[in-house]
Amino acid sequence: MPEISRFFGIVIKMFFDDHNPPHFHAEYGGDLALIDIRTLAVFSGRLPPRVTGLVIAEGEGHSHYDI
Repeated sequence: MPEISRFFGIVIKMFFDDHNPPHFHAEYGGDLALIDIRTLAVFSGRLPPRVTGLVIAEGEGHSHYDI
């Protein structure tokens, strides 16, 4: 799976032609969450609250990933 970003120990990855909704994977330590690209809502898994906030802020800064 291609890694598209890495910051503060958080790894953001995205599959080409993955299942709907369009999303990216955020990994931190042993935690994993799937985040909808359009709404930036976590729809599967979980991350610590601080990490979730950082991931959402990063997603807002990369709106060009929108599909």
